[in-house]
Amino acid sequence: MTERRHAAGAEPRRSSRLDPLDGLRDPHDPPCDVFLTGTVFLDIIFTGLDSAPVRGTESWARGMGSSPGGVANMATALARLGLRTSLAAAFGDDHYGEYCWDALEQGEGIDLSLSRTVPGWHSPVTVSMAYEGERTMVTHGHEAPHELSAPNCPPRARAAVASLVPGRSEGWIADAASSGARVFADVGWDDTGRWDLAGLPDLEHCEAFLPNAAEAMAYTRTDCPRAAARALAEKVPLAVVTLGPEGAYAVDGATGETADVPAIEVEALDPTGAGDVFVAGFVTGTLAGWPLADRLAFAGLTAALSVQEFGGSLSAPGWAEIAGWWEKVRTLAHQDPAALRRYTFLTDLLPGAARTWPLRRAVPTLGFRHPV
Repeated sequence: MTERRHAAGAEPRRSSRLDPLDGLRDPHDPPCDVFLTGTVFLDIIFTGLDSAPVRGTESWARGMGSSPGGVANMATALARLGLRTSLAAAFGDDHYGEYCWDALEQGEGIDLSLSRTVPGWHSPVTVSMAYEGERTMVTHGHEAPHELSAPNCPPRARAAVASLVPGRSEGWIADAASSGARVFADVGWDDTGRWDLAGLPDLEHCEAFLPNAAEAMAYTRTDCPRAAARALAEKVPLAVVTLGPEGAYAVDGATGETADVPAIEVEALDPTGAGDVFVAGFVTGTLAGWPLADRLAFAGLTAALSVQEFGGSLSAPGWAEIAGWWEKVRTLAHQDPAALRRYTFLTDLLPGAARTWPLRRAVPTLGFRHPV
């Protein structure tokens, strides 16, 4: 395995001028705010399709872009919200891996000191086709050597984000929790069909568990996502269940506090990475010490902004997008006053001057060279 060197003279992307933890930092803080580990994919995204591809035909897409995906979606979302983010991941020993490394380190300012390039291993690739607010994906890749993906000793951090895998225990999660990190976890679909919470042994180390409604109901054998959240709150200090277009519901198991925040209605272009962005927004609000309902609202807002653009890491919003949205939405006629009040906490948080929203975004892709 090999390490990458910083490109001479390169400057990381600074999309965020706002530090959500400003006023909470002191010289004894951990070196990073959030640590995470996982697999980095190269995502190639086609948009503007009128329908799903039809067998035996050729479909033309009106838009295309590429960007780091997989765990890079979450890392990028955290970094763009101003959190000092450290990622440990294996990168392919190919042009795709080099592109993803540079995009994350130089483009987003993510710390990759614990990441490695694996000689002879090629980057996993996902092609995502977005249409009618849905997506179809095709992926090719081989699993990286596990010992190169997750560090034996995670760095000191305020928080860690873990993606739990049924039937598997990751030693680094317990280590992170024992060193003081607040662990936030989501989970993927259980292909075994068991849906047994006992099959998620690392849940005992987690402060917050954030499954979607289908996952939460399957694990708790309930037929209501809110009942599922209450059941999960008996297992973890904080249970957050995402409800898709209905928003999100959370239960604080320690205090009994609940929060139920509706989603923001938007026209979705591509839902890729929306769940990662939601978790990043919730982690940000939690580390900043916001009330539970504000954390849910902020997480839902960041996810809503992300689905209006294509790609996972491409679409993760920064503070400029959030400020621009808040500035714009308050000027629109016929807004529900109660709905606006739900987001008034943004007024004291955001910088005074906002850029026009929606923003024009660059479209990173492979093959282009910067002009000399």
